[in-house]
Amino acid sequence: MASIIGAALPYSSPEKTITSSLYSDESDSNPVDAVIFAGTSLVLGTACRQLFNGTRVPYTVVLLVIGIVLGSLEYGTKHNLGKIGNGIRIWNDINPDLLLAVFLPALLFESSFSMDVHQIKRCMGQMVLLAGPGVLISTFCLGALIKLTFPYNWDWKTSLLLGGLLGATDPVAVVALLKELGASKKMTTLIDGESLMNDGVSVVVFQLFFKMVMGQNSDWGSIIKFLVQNSLGAVGIGLAFGIASVIWLKFVFNDTVVQITVTLSVSYFAYYTAQEWAGVSGILTVMILGMFFAAFARTAVKGESHQSLHHFWEMAAYIANTLVFILSGVIIAEGVLSGRRISYKGISWGFLFLLYLYVQLSRCVVVGVLYPLLCRFGYGLDWKESIILTWSGLRGAVSLSLALSVKQSSGNLYLSSETGTRFLFFTGGIVFLTLVVNGSTTQLLLHFLRMDTLTASKKRILEYTKCEMMNTALKAFENLGDDEELGSADWPTVTRHVSSLKDLERGHVNPYNGCPGSLLGDA
Repeated sequence: MASIIGAALPYSSPEKTITSSLYSDESDSNPVDAVIFAGTSLVLGTACRQLFNGTRVPYTVVLLVIGIVLGSLEYGTKHNLGKIGNGIRIWNDINPDLLLAVFLPALLFESSFSMDVHQIKRCMGQMVLLAGPGVLISTFCLGALIKLTFPYNWDWKTSLLLGGLLGATDPVAVVALLKELGASKKMTTLIDGESLMNDGVSVVVFQLFFKMVMGQNSDWGSIIKFLVQNSLGAVGIGLAFGIASVIWLKFVFNDTVVQITVTLSVSYFAYYTAQEWAGVSGILTVMILGMFFAAFARTAVKGESHQSLHHFWEMAAYIANTLVFILSGVIIAEGVLSGRRISYKGISWGFLFLLYLYVQLSRCVVVGVLYPLLCRFGYGLDWKESIILTWSGLRGAVSLSLALSVKQSSGNLYLSSETGTRFLFFTGGIVFLTLVVNGSTTQLLLHFLRMDTLTASKKRILEYTKCEMMNTALKAFENLGDDEELGSADWPTVTRHVSSLKDLERGHVNPYNGCPGSLLGDA
C-alpha cells in the first residue's frame, strides 16, 4: 500500500532495523493476539459506555484514557502483559496508511451520510471558508510560532510541516463528541462539516510540505497545480462513485443486505481509488461520496431498508470509534513515554503545553479573521457560537497517523529520527490535551453560554405536542369503558394509580389556551 505521504526515502533508518530485530528476538506474538486486543477493547468500551451513560464525561475521552493506561502498562512492564501485550504491540506498530484505510472510510462515510442535506446547503459557504483559508491560516500561524520560539533549529519547511499536521480539526474526534453533547443542529452541522472538509485539505497541505522537507523543489506553479489536482480530483472521484452506486441501488428492491454491502464496499473502493491509484485526497473523496448519498440515496433506498442502512452505519461507526480512540491512547502513551529520550534540557513537556496554547491561539485567529464572512453566510454566526467553534477544535486519529508516517519516514538525510520522535511526542500530547481538556469542558461551556437549552419556539412546540398527546390518550381511555371485555374492570382504581388520568375529572386540555407557553398562548 503506497504511503500517504508519497515520498521515496534515500535509505532506511538503522534505528528501525535494530528495533525490528529486537522485536523479532523478544516477541513470540501471534497475529491472532491482535484480534484478542480488538475484542478486549470493544468489551472495555461497551462497559464504559454503560457505566458513564447519563454523566457529563464524554465517551471518547474515557476510551482515550483506557488506551493510554493500556499503553503505559505495556511500556512500563516491559512487554509482560501476555497476549494482550502482544496485541497492543501489533496494533501499535500498525502501518499508519493501513490505520487510515481501515477506519477512516467507514467513519467518514457514516458521518457525512447522516448529515442533513438542507443544513449542508445552508452551511456550505461557512464550511469552505473554514476548510480552505482557515487551514492555511492555522498552518502558517502554527508554523511561524514553532519556528520562532522552539529551540530545535528546524527550518521553515519542517516547522510548517508540523503546523500543517496540527492545523485542522479531526472529524473522528469532533463528530463523536458532538453527538454526545446535544449541541444545536446548526452548530453540529457546521463543526461536523468543517472538520470533514478541512481534514481532507490538511492532508493535502501536509503532503505538500512533506515533499518539500524530503528535498523536492516546488515553485508556486507546481504547488497550485498540486492543490487543485488533489481537490478537484477527489470531488470528481467521489461524485463518480456516488452516481454509479445510486444507479445500482435503484435496481435493488427490498434487499437490505445488498444495499448495505454496496454502500460499505463503495466507501472503501472510493478511498482506495483516490488515495492509492489517483494520488488525491481519499478523505475528501469519501466525504463527497457520503454527502452525495445523503442527498440522493433516499430515492434509491426506501422505507425500512433506509432505516436499516442508517442503523448499520451507526453500529459500524460505534465499533470503529471505540477501536480508534483506544488505539490512539496506546499510540499516545508510546509517543509520550518515548519522548523522555528526546527531551531538550528536561523541558520538552513545557514546550508541549506551549504548543497547546499555540493551537488554541491559532484557532482563535482563524475564527476571528473569518468571523465577518462567517456572519454573512448560511445561518450566520453569533459570538456565542464563535466561542464554541473555537473551543471545539479537537485533534485525533488522523493527526496521529500522519505523525506516525513522519516517524517511520525519518532517520535519513532530510529528516532525522530525533525529529520524527519529537513529531509523534508533540502530536500525541496535543491529541490528548485537546480531547481531555477541550472535549471534557465543551458541555460545561455550552451550559455556561446557555446554548444547551431549548429555544422559546421549540418549548412552545413541545408543550403543544404534549397537550395533543395527552388529549389523544384521554380520549382513548374513555373509549375503553365501552369495551365489553374490559367492562368488569375497576376503573376508579385504575384512575387512582395513573396520575395523568386524573385529568378526566377536569375534562380535556385545550392545547391552544390551556397549556403554558402554547403556540397561541396569548391569542
